[in-house]
Amino acid sequence: MASQDWFDKDFYAVLGVKKDVSDAELKKVYRKLARQYHPDSNQGDAAAESRFKEISEAYSVLSDKEQRAEYDQVRAMGSGARFTAGGAGAGGFEDVFGGMFGQGGGRRTAYQQADFDDILGGMFGGGRFGQSTGGFRGYGGPSRGADATADTTLDFVTAIRGETVKLTMQSGRETTVKIPAGVADGQKIKLKGKGLPSPDGGQPGDLILTVKVRKHPVFERDGLNLRLDVPVTFAEAALGATIEVPTFDGEPVKLRIAPGTPSGRVLRVKGKGVTTAKGQGDLLATVEIAVPSHLSAEAQRKLEEFVETLPTENPRDDLLAKARAS
Repeated sequence: MASQDWFDKDFYAVLGVKKDVSDAELKKVYRKLARQYHPDSNQGDAAAESRFKEISEAYSVLSDKEQRAEYDQVRAMGSGARFTAGGAGAGGFEDVFGGMFGQGGGRRTAYQQADFDDILGGMFGGGRFGQSTGGFRGYGGPSRGADATADTTLDFVTAIRGETVKLTMQSGRETTVKIPAGVADGQKIKLKGKGLPSPDGGQPGDLILTVKVRKHPVFERDGLNLRLDVPVTFAEAALGATIEVPTFDGEPVKLRIAPGTPSGRVLRVKGKGVTTAKGQGDLLATVEIAVPSHLSAEAQRKLEEFVETLPTENPRDDLLAKARAS
């Protein structure tokens, strides 16, 4: 900045804050103004870009404790003083700081010149007058963009296998994200750098994506395992049988039903569940005895004959005994 700027510019007024503003409030005000006037949000608006520079310049000084103290001291000298290039009869900068070097102005020794440069360096953020402080075009330090949140609903198959999908953010901006394989219903995924852009050229924020998964007509998630119900006939359960059950990849597998298998027994097929970076699950098939809803007269007669051959025992006797004892 020009050497006279600290006399002429009221950085507190530029940011619209009081002189005793706290660091936290100063940062809050700066971020709000920086987002409002950032060139990326005001394409082709020279006035907004100029305002952004003023805001960044003011914040770069006031956010630094040492520079802020020096700025306050310089401003306390009065707005009538001027830093000039010097010269005969110029007065100016050397007149203001002449007392620091034991003289009212004029020539300085090399040692005094070094001291003079050090003082200026502390005031203006560098070892020599004129150096900039970094950040957007030399003004202020960049801040990270804010995180954003979004929801997406996936088909069961898409959630299991993973897919690249396109999302429309609340702001209307579209972004492409990769959904990892095996994502579960209600799971939150953090997508680095997919959030809101920084107001002053820093790193963008992250996107926190909540996934909702539609139900499947056959399979249900249980961690990395997949569950399904498998109906079998009374004869298959009583006598034993080999049956086919579907798997998620579409190829059915054969399962052996042992003689006397009860309803509710779970049969496991290794490696046919959900595959993720954390591992691979199994397919869990729960046996359900399918009772015929209609019997022919001949079938009913033969079933009654079969019942007559069974032992006269009540399968609920143990259940009733436990209930009485409790």
